[in-house]
Amino acid sequence: MGFGTHLVHYDVAPDDPNQPNVTPIYQTATFEQDHVDVGGRFEYSRSGNPTRKVLEDHIAALESGTHGFAFASGMAAITCVCRLLSAGDEILADWDLYGGAARLFGRVLDRAGVRLNISDALDLDRFRAAITPATKLVYIESPTNPLLRVLDLRAVAQLAHERGLLVAVDSSAMTPYLQRPLELGVDIVIHSATKYLSGHSDVTAGIVVVKDAELAKRIYFLQNAEGNALAPFECFLLLRGLKTLKLRMDAQQKNAIAVAEYLRTQPAVASVGYPGFGALVTARLGSFERAKQFAEALKLFKIAVSFGSVTSGISLPATMSHASVPPEQMKTREIPRDLLRISVGIEDIDDLLADLAEQLALLG
Repeated sequence: MGFGTHLVHYDVAPDDPNQPNVTPIYQTATFEQDHVDVGGRFEYSRSGNPTRKVLEDHIAALESGTHGFAFASGMAAITCVCRLLSAGDEILADWDLYGGAARLFGRVLDRAGVRLNISDALDLDRFRAAITPATKLVYIESPTNPLLRVLDLRAVAQLAHERGLLVAVDSSAMTPYLQRPLELGVDIVIHSATKYLSGHSDVTAGIVVVKDAELAKRIYFLQNAEGNALAPFECFLLLRGLKTLKLRMDAQQKNAIAVAEYLRTQPAVASVGYPGFGALVTARLGSFERAKQFAEALKLFKIAVSFGSVTSGISLPATMSHASVPPEQMKTREIPRDLLRISVGIEDIDDLLADLAEQLALLG
């Protein structure tokens, strides 16, 4: 099946004799058992829930994986992956990371003795040289956040596997429609499902997908032990959002290309970043004050810390999504204070361009 067909044709309710067309919400904490010493397929919703199981299996198949795990947020998903490490282990990460991940790595995991090592994953020789005997996990995003740098996932996975390391990729900006890291040799793919997978800014969720059965067992143990799985109703909402993923991404990407091309023609815009795919665009306006004025004056681009909604949004990462980056990490990265991150939605493109044009004209 093609990707769009696969999004809407899957087993929505395994073993349900009523054969519903939509996955039911199993809004229950516990399930009746026939015996006190033998558990059933489902016992307690923290450990497993039929609604969540459909979502996890569906997203795993979309990512060309075998096991999926749904979490209460993208950060909960990242945290679970990091729990695979032990005190004394090290994460080797690219320097351009989401601010929440940077905060987790620099201010939380260090308390458990897990260290962070930052390098440049675009420079493969430099990145390989940064591996130490303590390195156990390579963690990257592609495109990166917020600068939209595109990394060579296959090459990064290969150099990591040469040293026996796990490789995790945050693929939130791409979705499995535009990029499937597991097919490129990556071990773990992570999504903030709050973004494009949901697409409507009404769900907070995270996803982890793997291929390896032993790795899946370890992740399930952590998900169950720490109790950070996604609740049934949110699983239902996420399943509903996924059905229109291809339609939304096609429309948003088309709009994003037009926005990027338009901004590149404007004298008031110092530079534009767009990797050629996806629905995120960056723009620099020369100063924080100009960027702030522009963002706050727009009518259709709502100021929002996240991205991926059908509604267009805009943010200044330096003071919003990346304000939590620890000071010691800021020494090795640059988040320009005039950088705008634009999340392009599904609105009529003429309306979006008119909004941008009006506010750029006011900047002079």
